[in-house]
Amino acid sequence: MMNQYETVFIVTPVLSEEQMKETVKKFSGYLAENGGDIVHENNWGLRKLAYPIQKKSTGFYHLIEFKSGGELINRLEVEFRRDERIIRFLTVRLDKFAVEYNLKRRKLASNEPTREKKEE
Repeated sequence: MMNQYETVFIVTPVLSEEQMKETVKKFSGYLAENGGDIVHENNWGLRKLAYPIQKKSTGFYHLIEFKSGGELINRLEVEFRRDERIIRFLTVRLDKFAVEYNLKRRKLASNEPTREKKEE
């Protein structure tokens, strides 16, 4: 059975923009090659960490929302652990309410008009 998951991982900040994109591409590709169906990806960019990890105070955050069978999650997390560029990761299974919430949030974000300042 296909469940919907969301994984957020933090890439070390010492990489160049190109190396960071390559790392993200590696994990997106891994999911696609192993039967995962990517629903949505979001690059949150460079953010300050709540506490230092491996003596780093910032990291590149990236979110991938995908559908897959549960057996893929363990293999994905092993890949995260093997890659020294990943300093933290978290994968959660989304229930139907979380899936609906994410859909609504994306729809609102895409429909949001750009606000122009009006001179009064």
